[in-house]
Amino acid sequence: MFLDIDFHADVAIYLQIVRQIKFAIAAGKVRPGELLPSARVLAGQLAINPNTVAHAYTELQNDGVIESLRGRGMAVCNGAATLCRRQRNDVLADRIGESLREAWNAGLSEEKIQSIVNAHLKRLAKAPPSVNSESIVPNENADV
Repeated sequence: MFLDIDFHADVAIYLQIVRQIKFAIAAGKVRPGELLPSARVLAGQLAINPNTVAHAYTELQNDGVIESLRGRGMAVCNGAATLCRRQRNDVLADRIGESLREAWNAGLSEEKIQSIVNAHLKRLAKAPPSVNSESIVPNENADV
């Protein structure tokens, strides 16, 4: 499961689920037409209230990312990947921008900021992104 919930974060759990599912779709880990686990199953895997997952799924539906398939569950919509990539890029650009602004306003030089960014990228490049490690889509043969 690629979802990594931080129970101590300032971001609501349902929003963490929304963001991480969108990021997984943007990365191509979950593709259009693929079914997501039921709210009850995902809640059990994450040890959270099923209403929290249902809230996240409602948000994803309202955003046009997933749709309900009668009798089958929730599936990723066609065109969701493009939408999710755009939203992922916007979210990450804002977050990176905030960190860079903080570094600049703390008095770090452009060169120092660039060296910090380069050092982090060098460390990160040694391992594949965690979104590529597992899928949210349950294995058909798994006992869930």
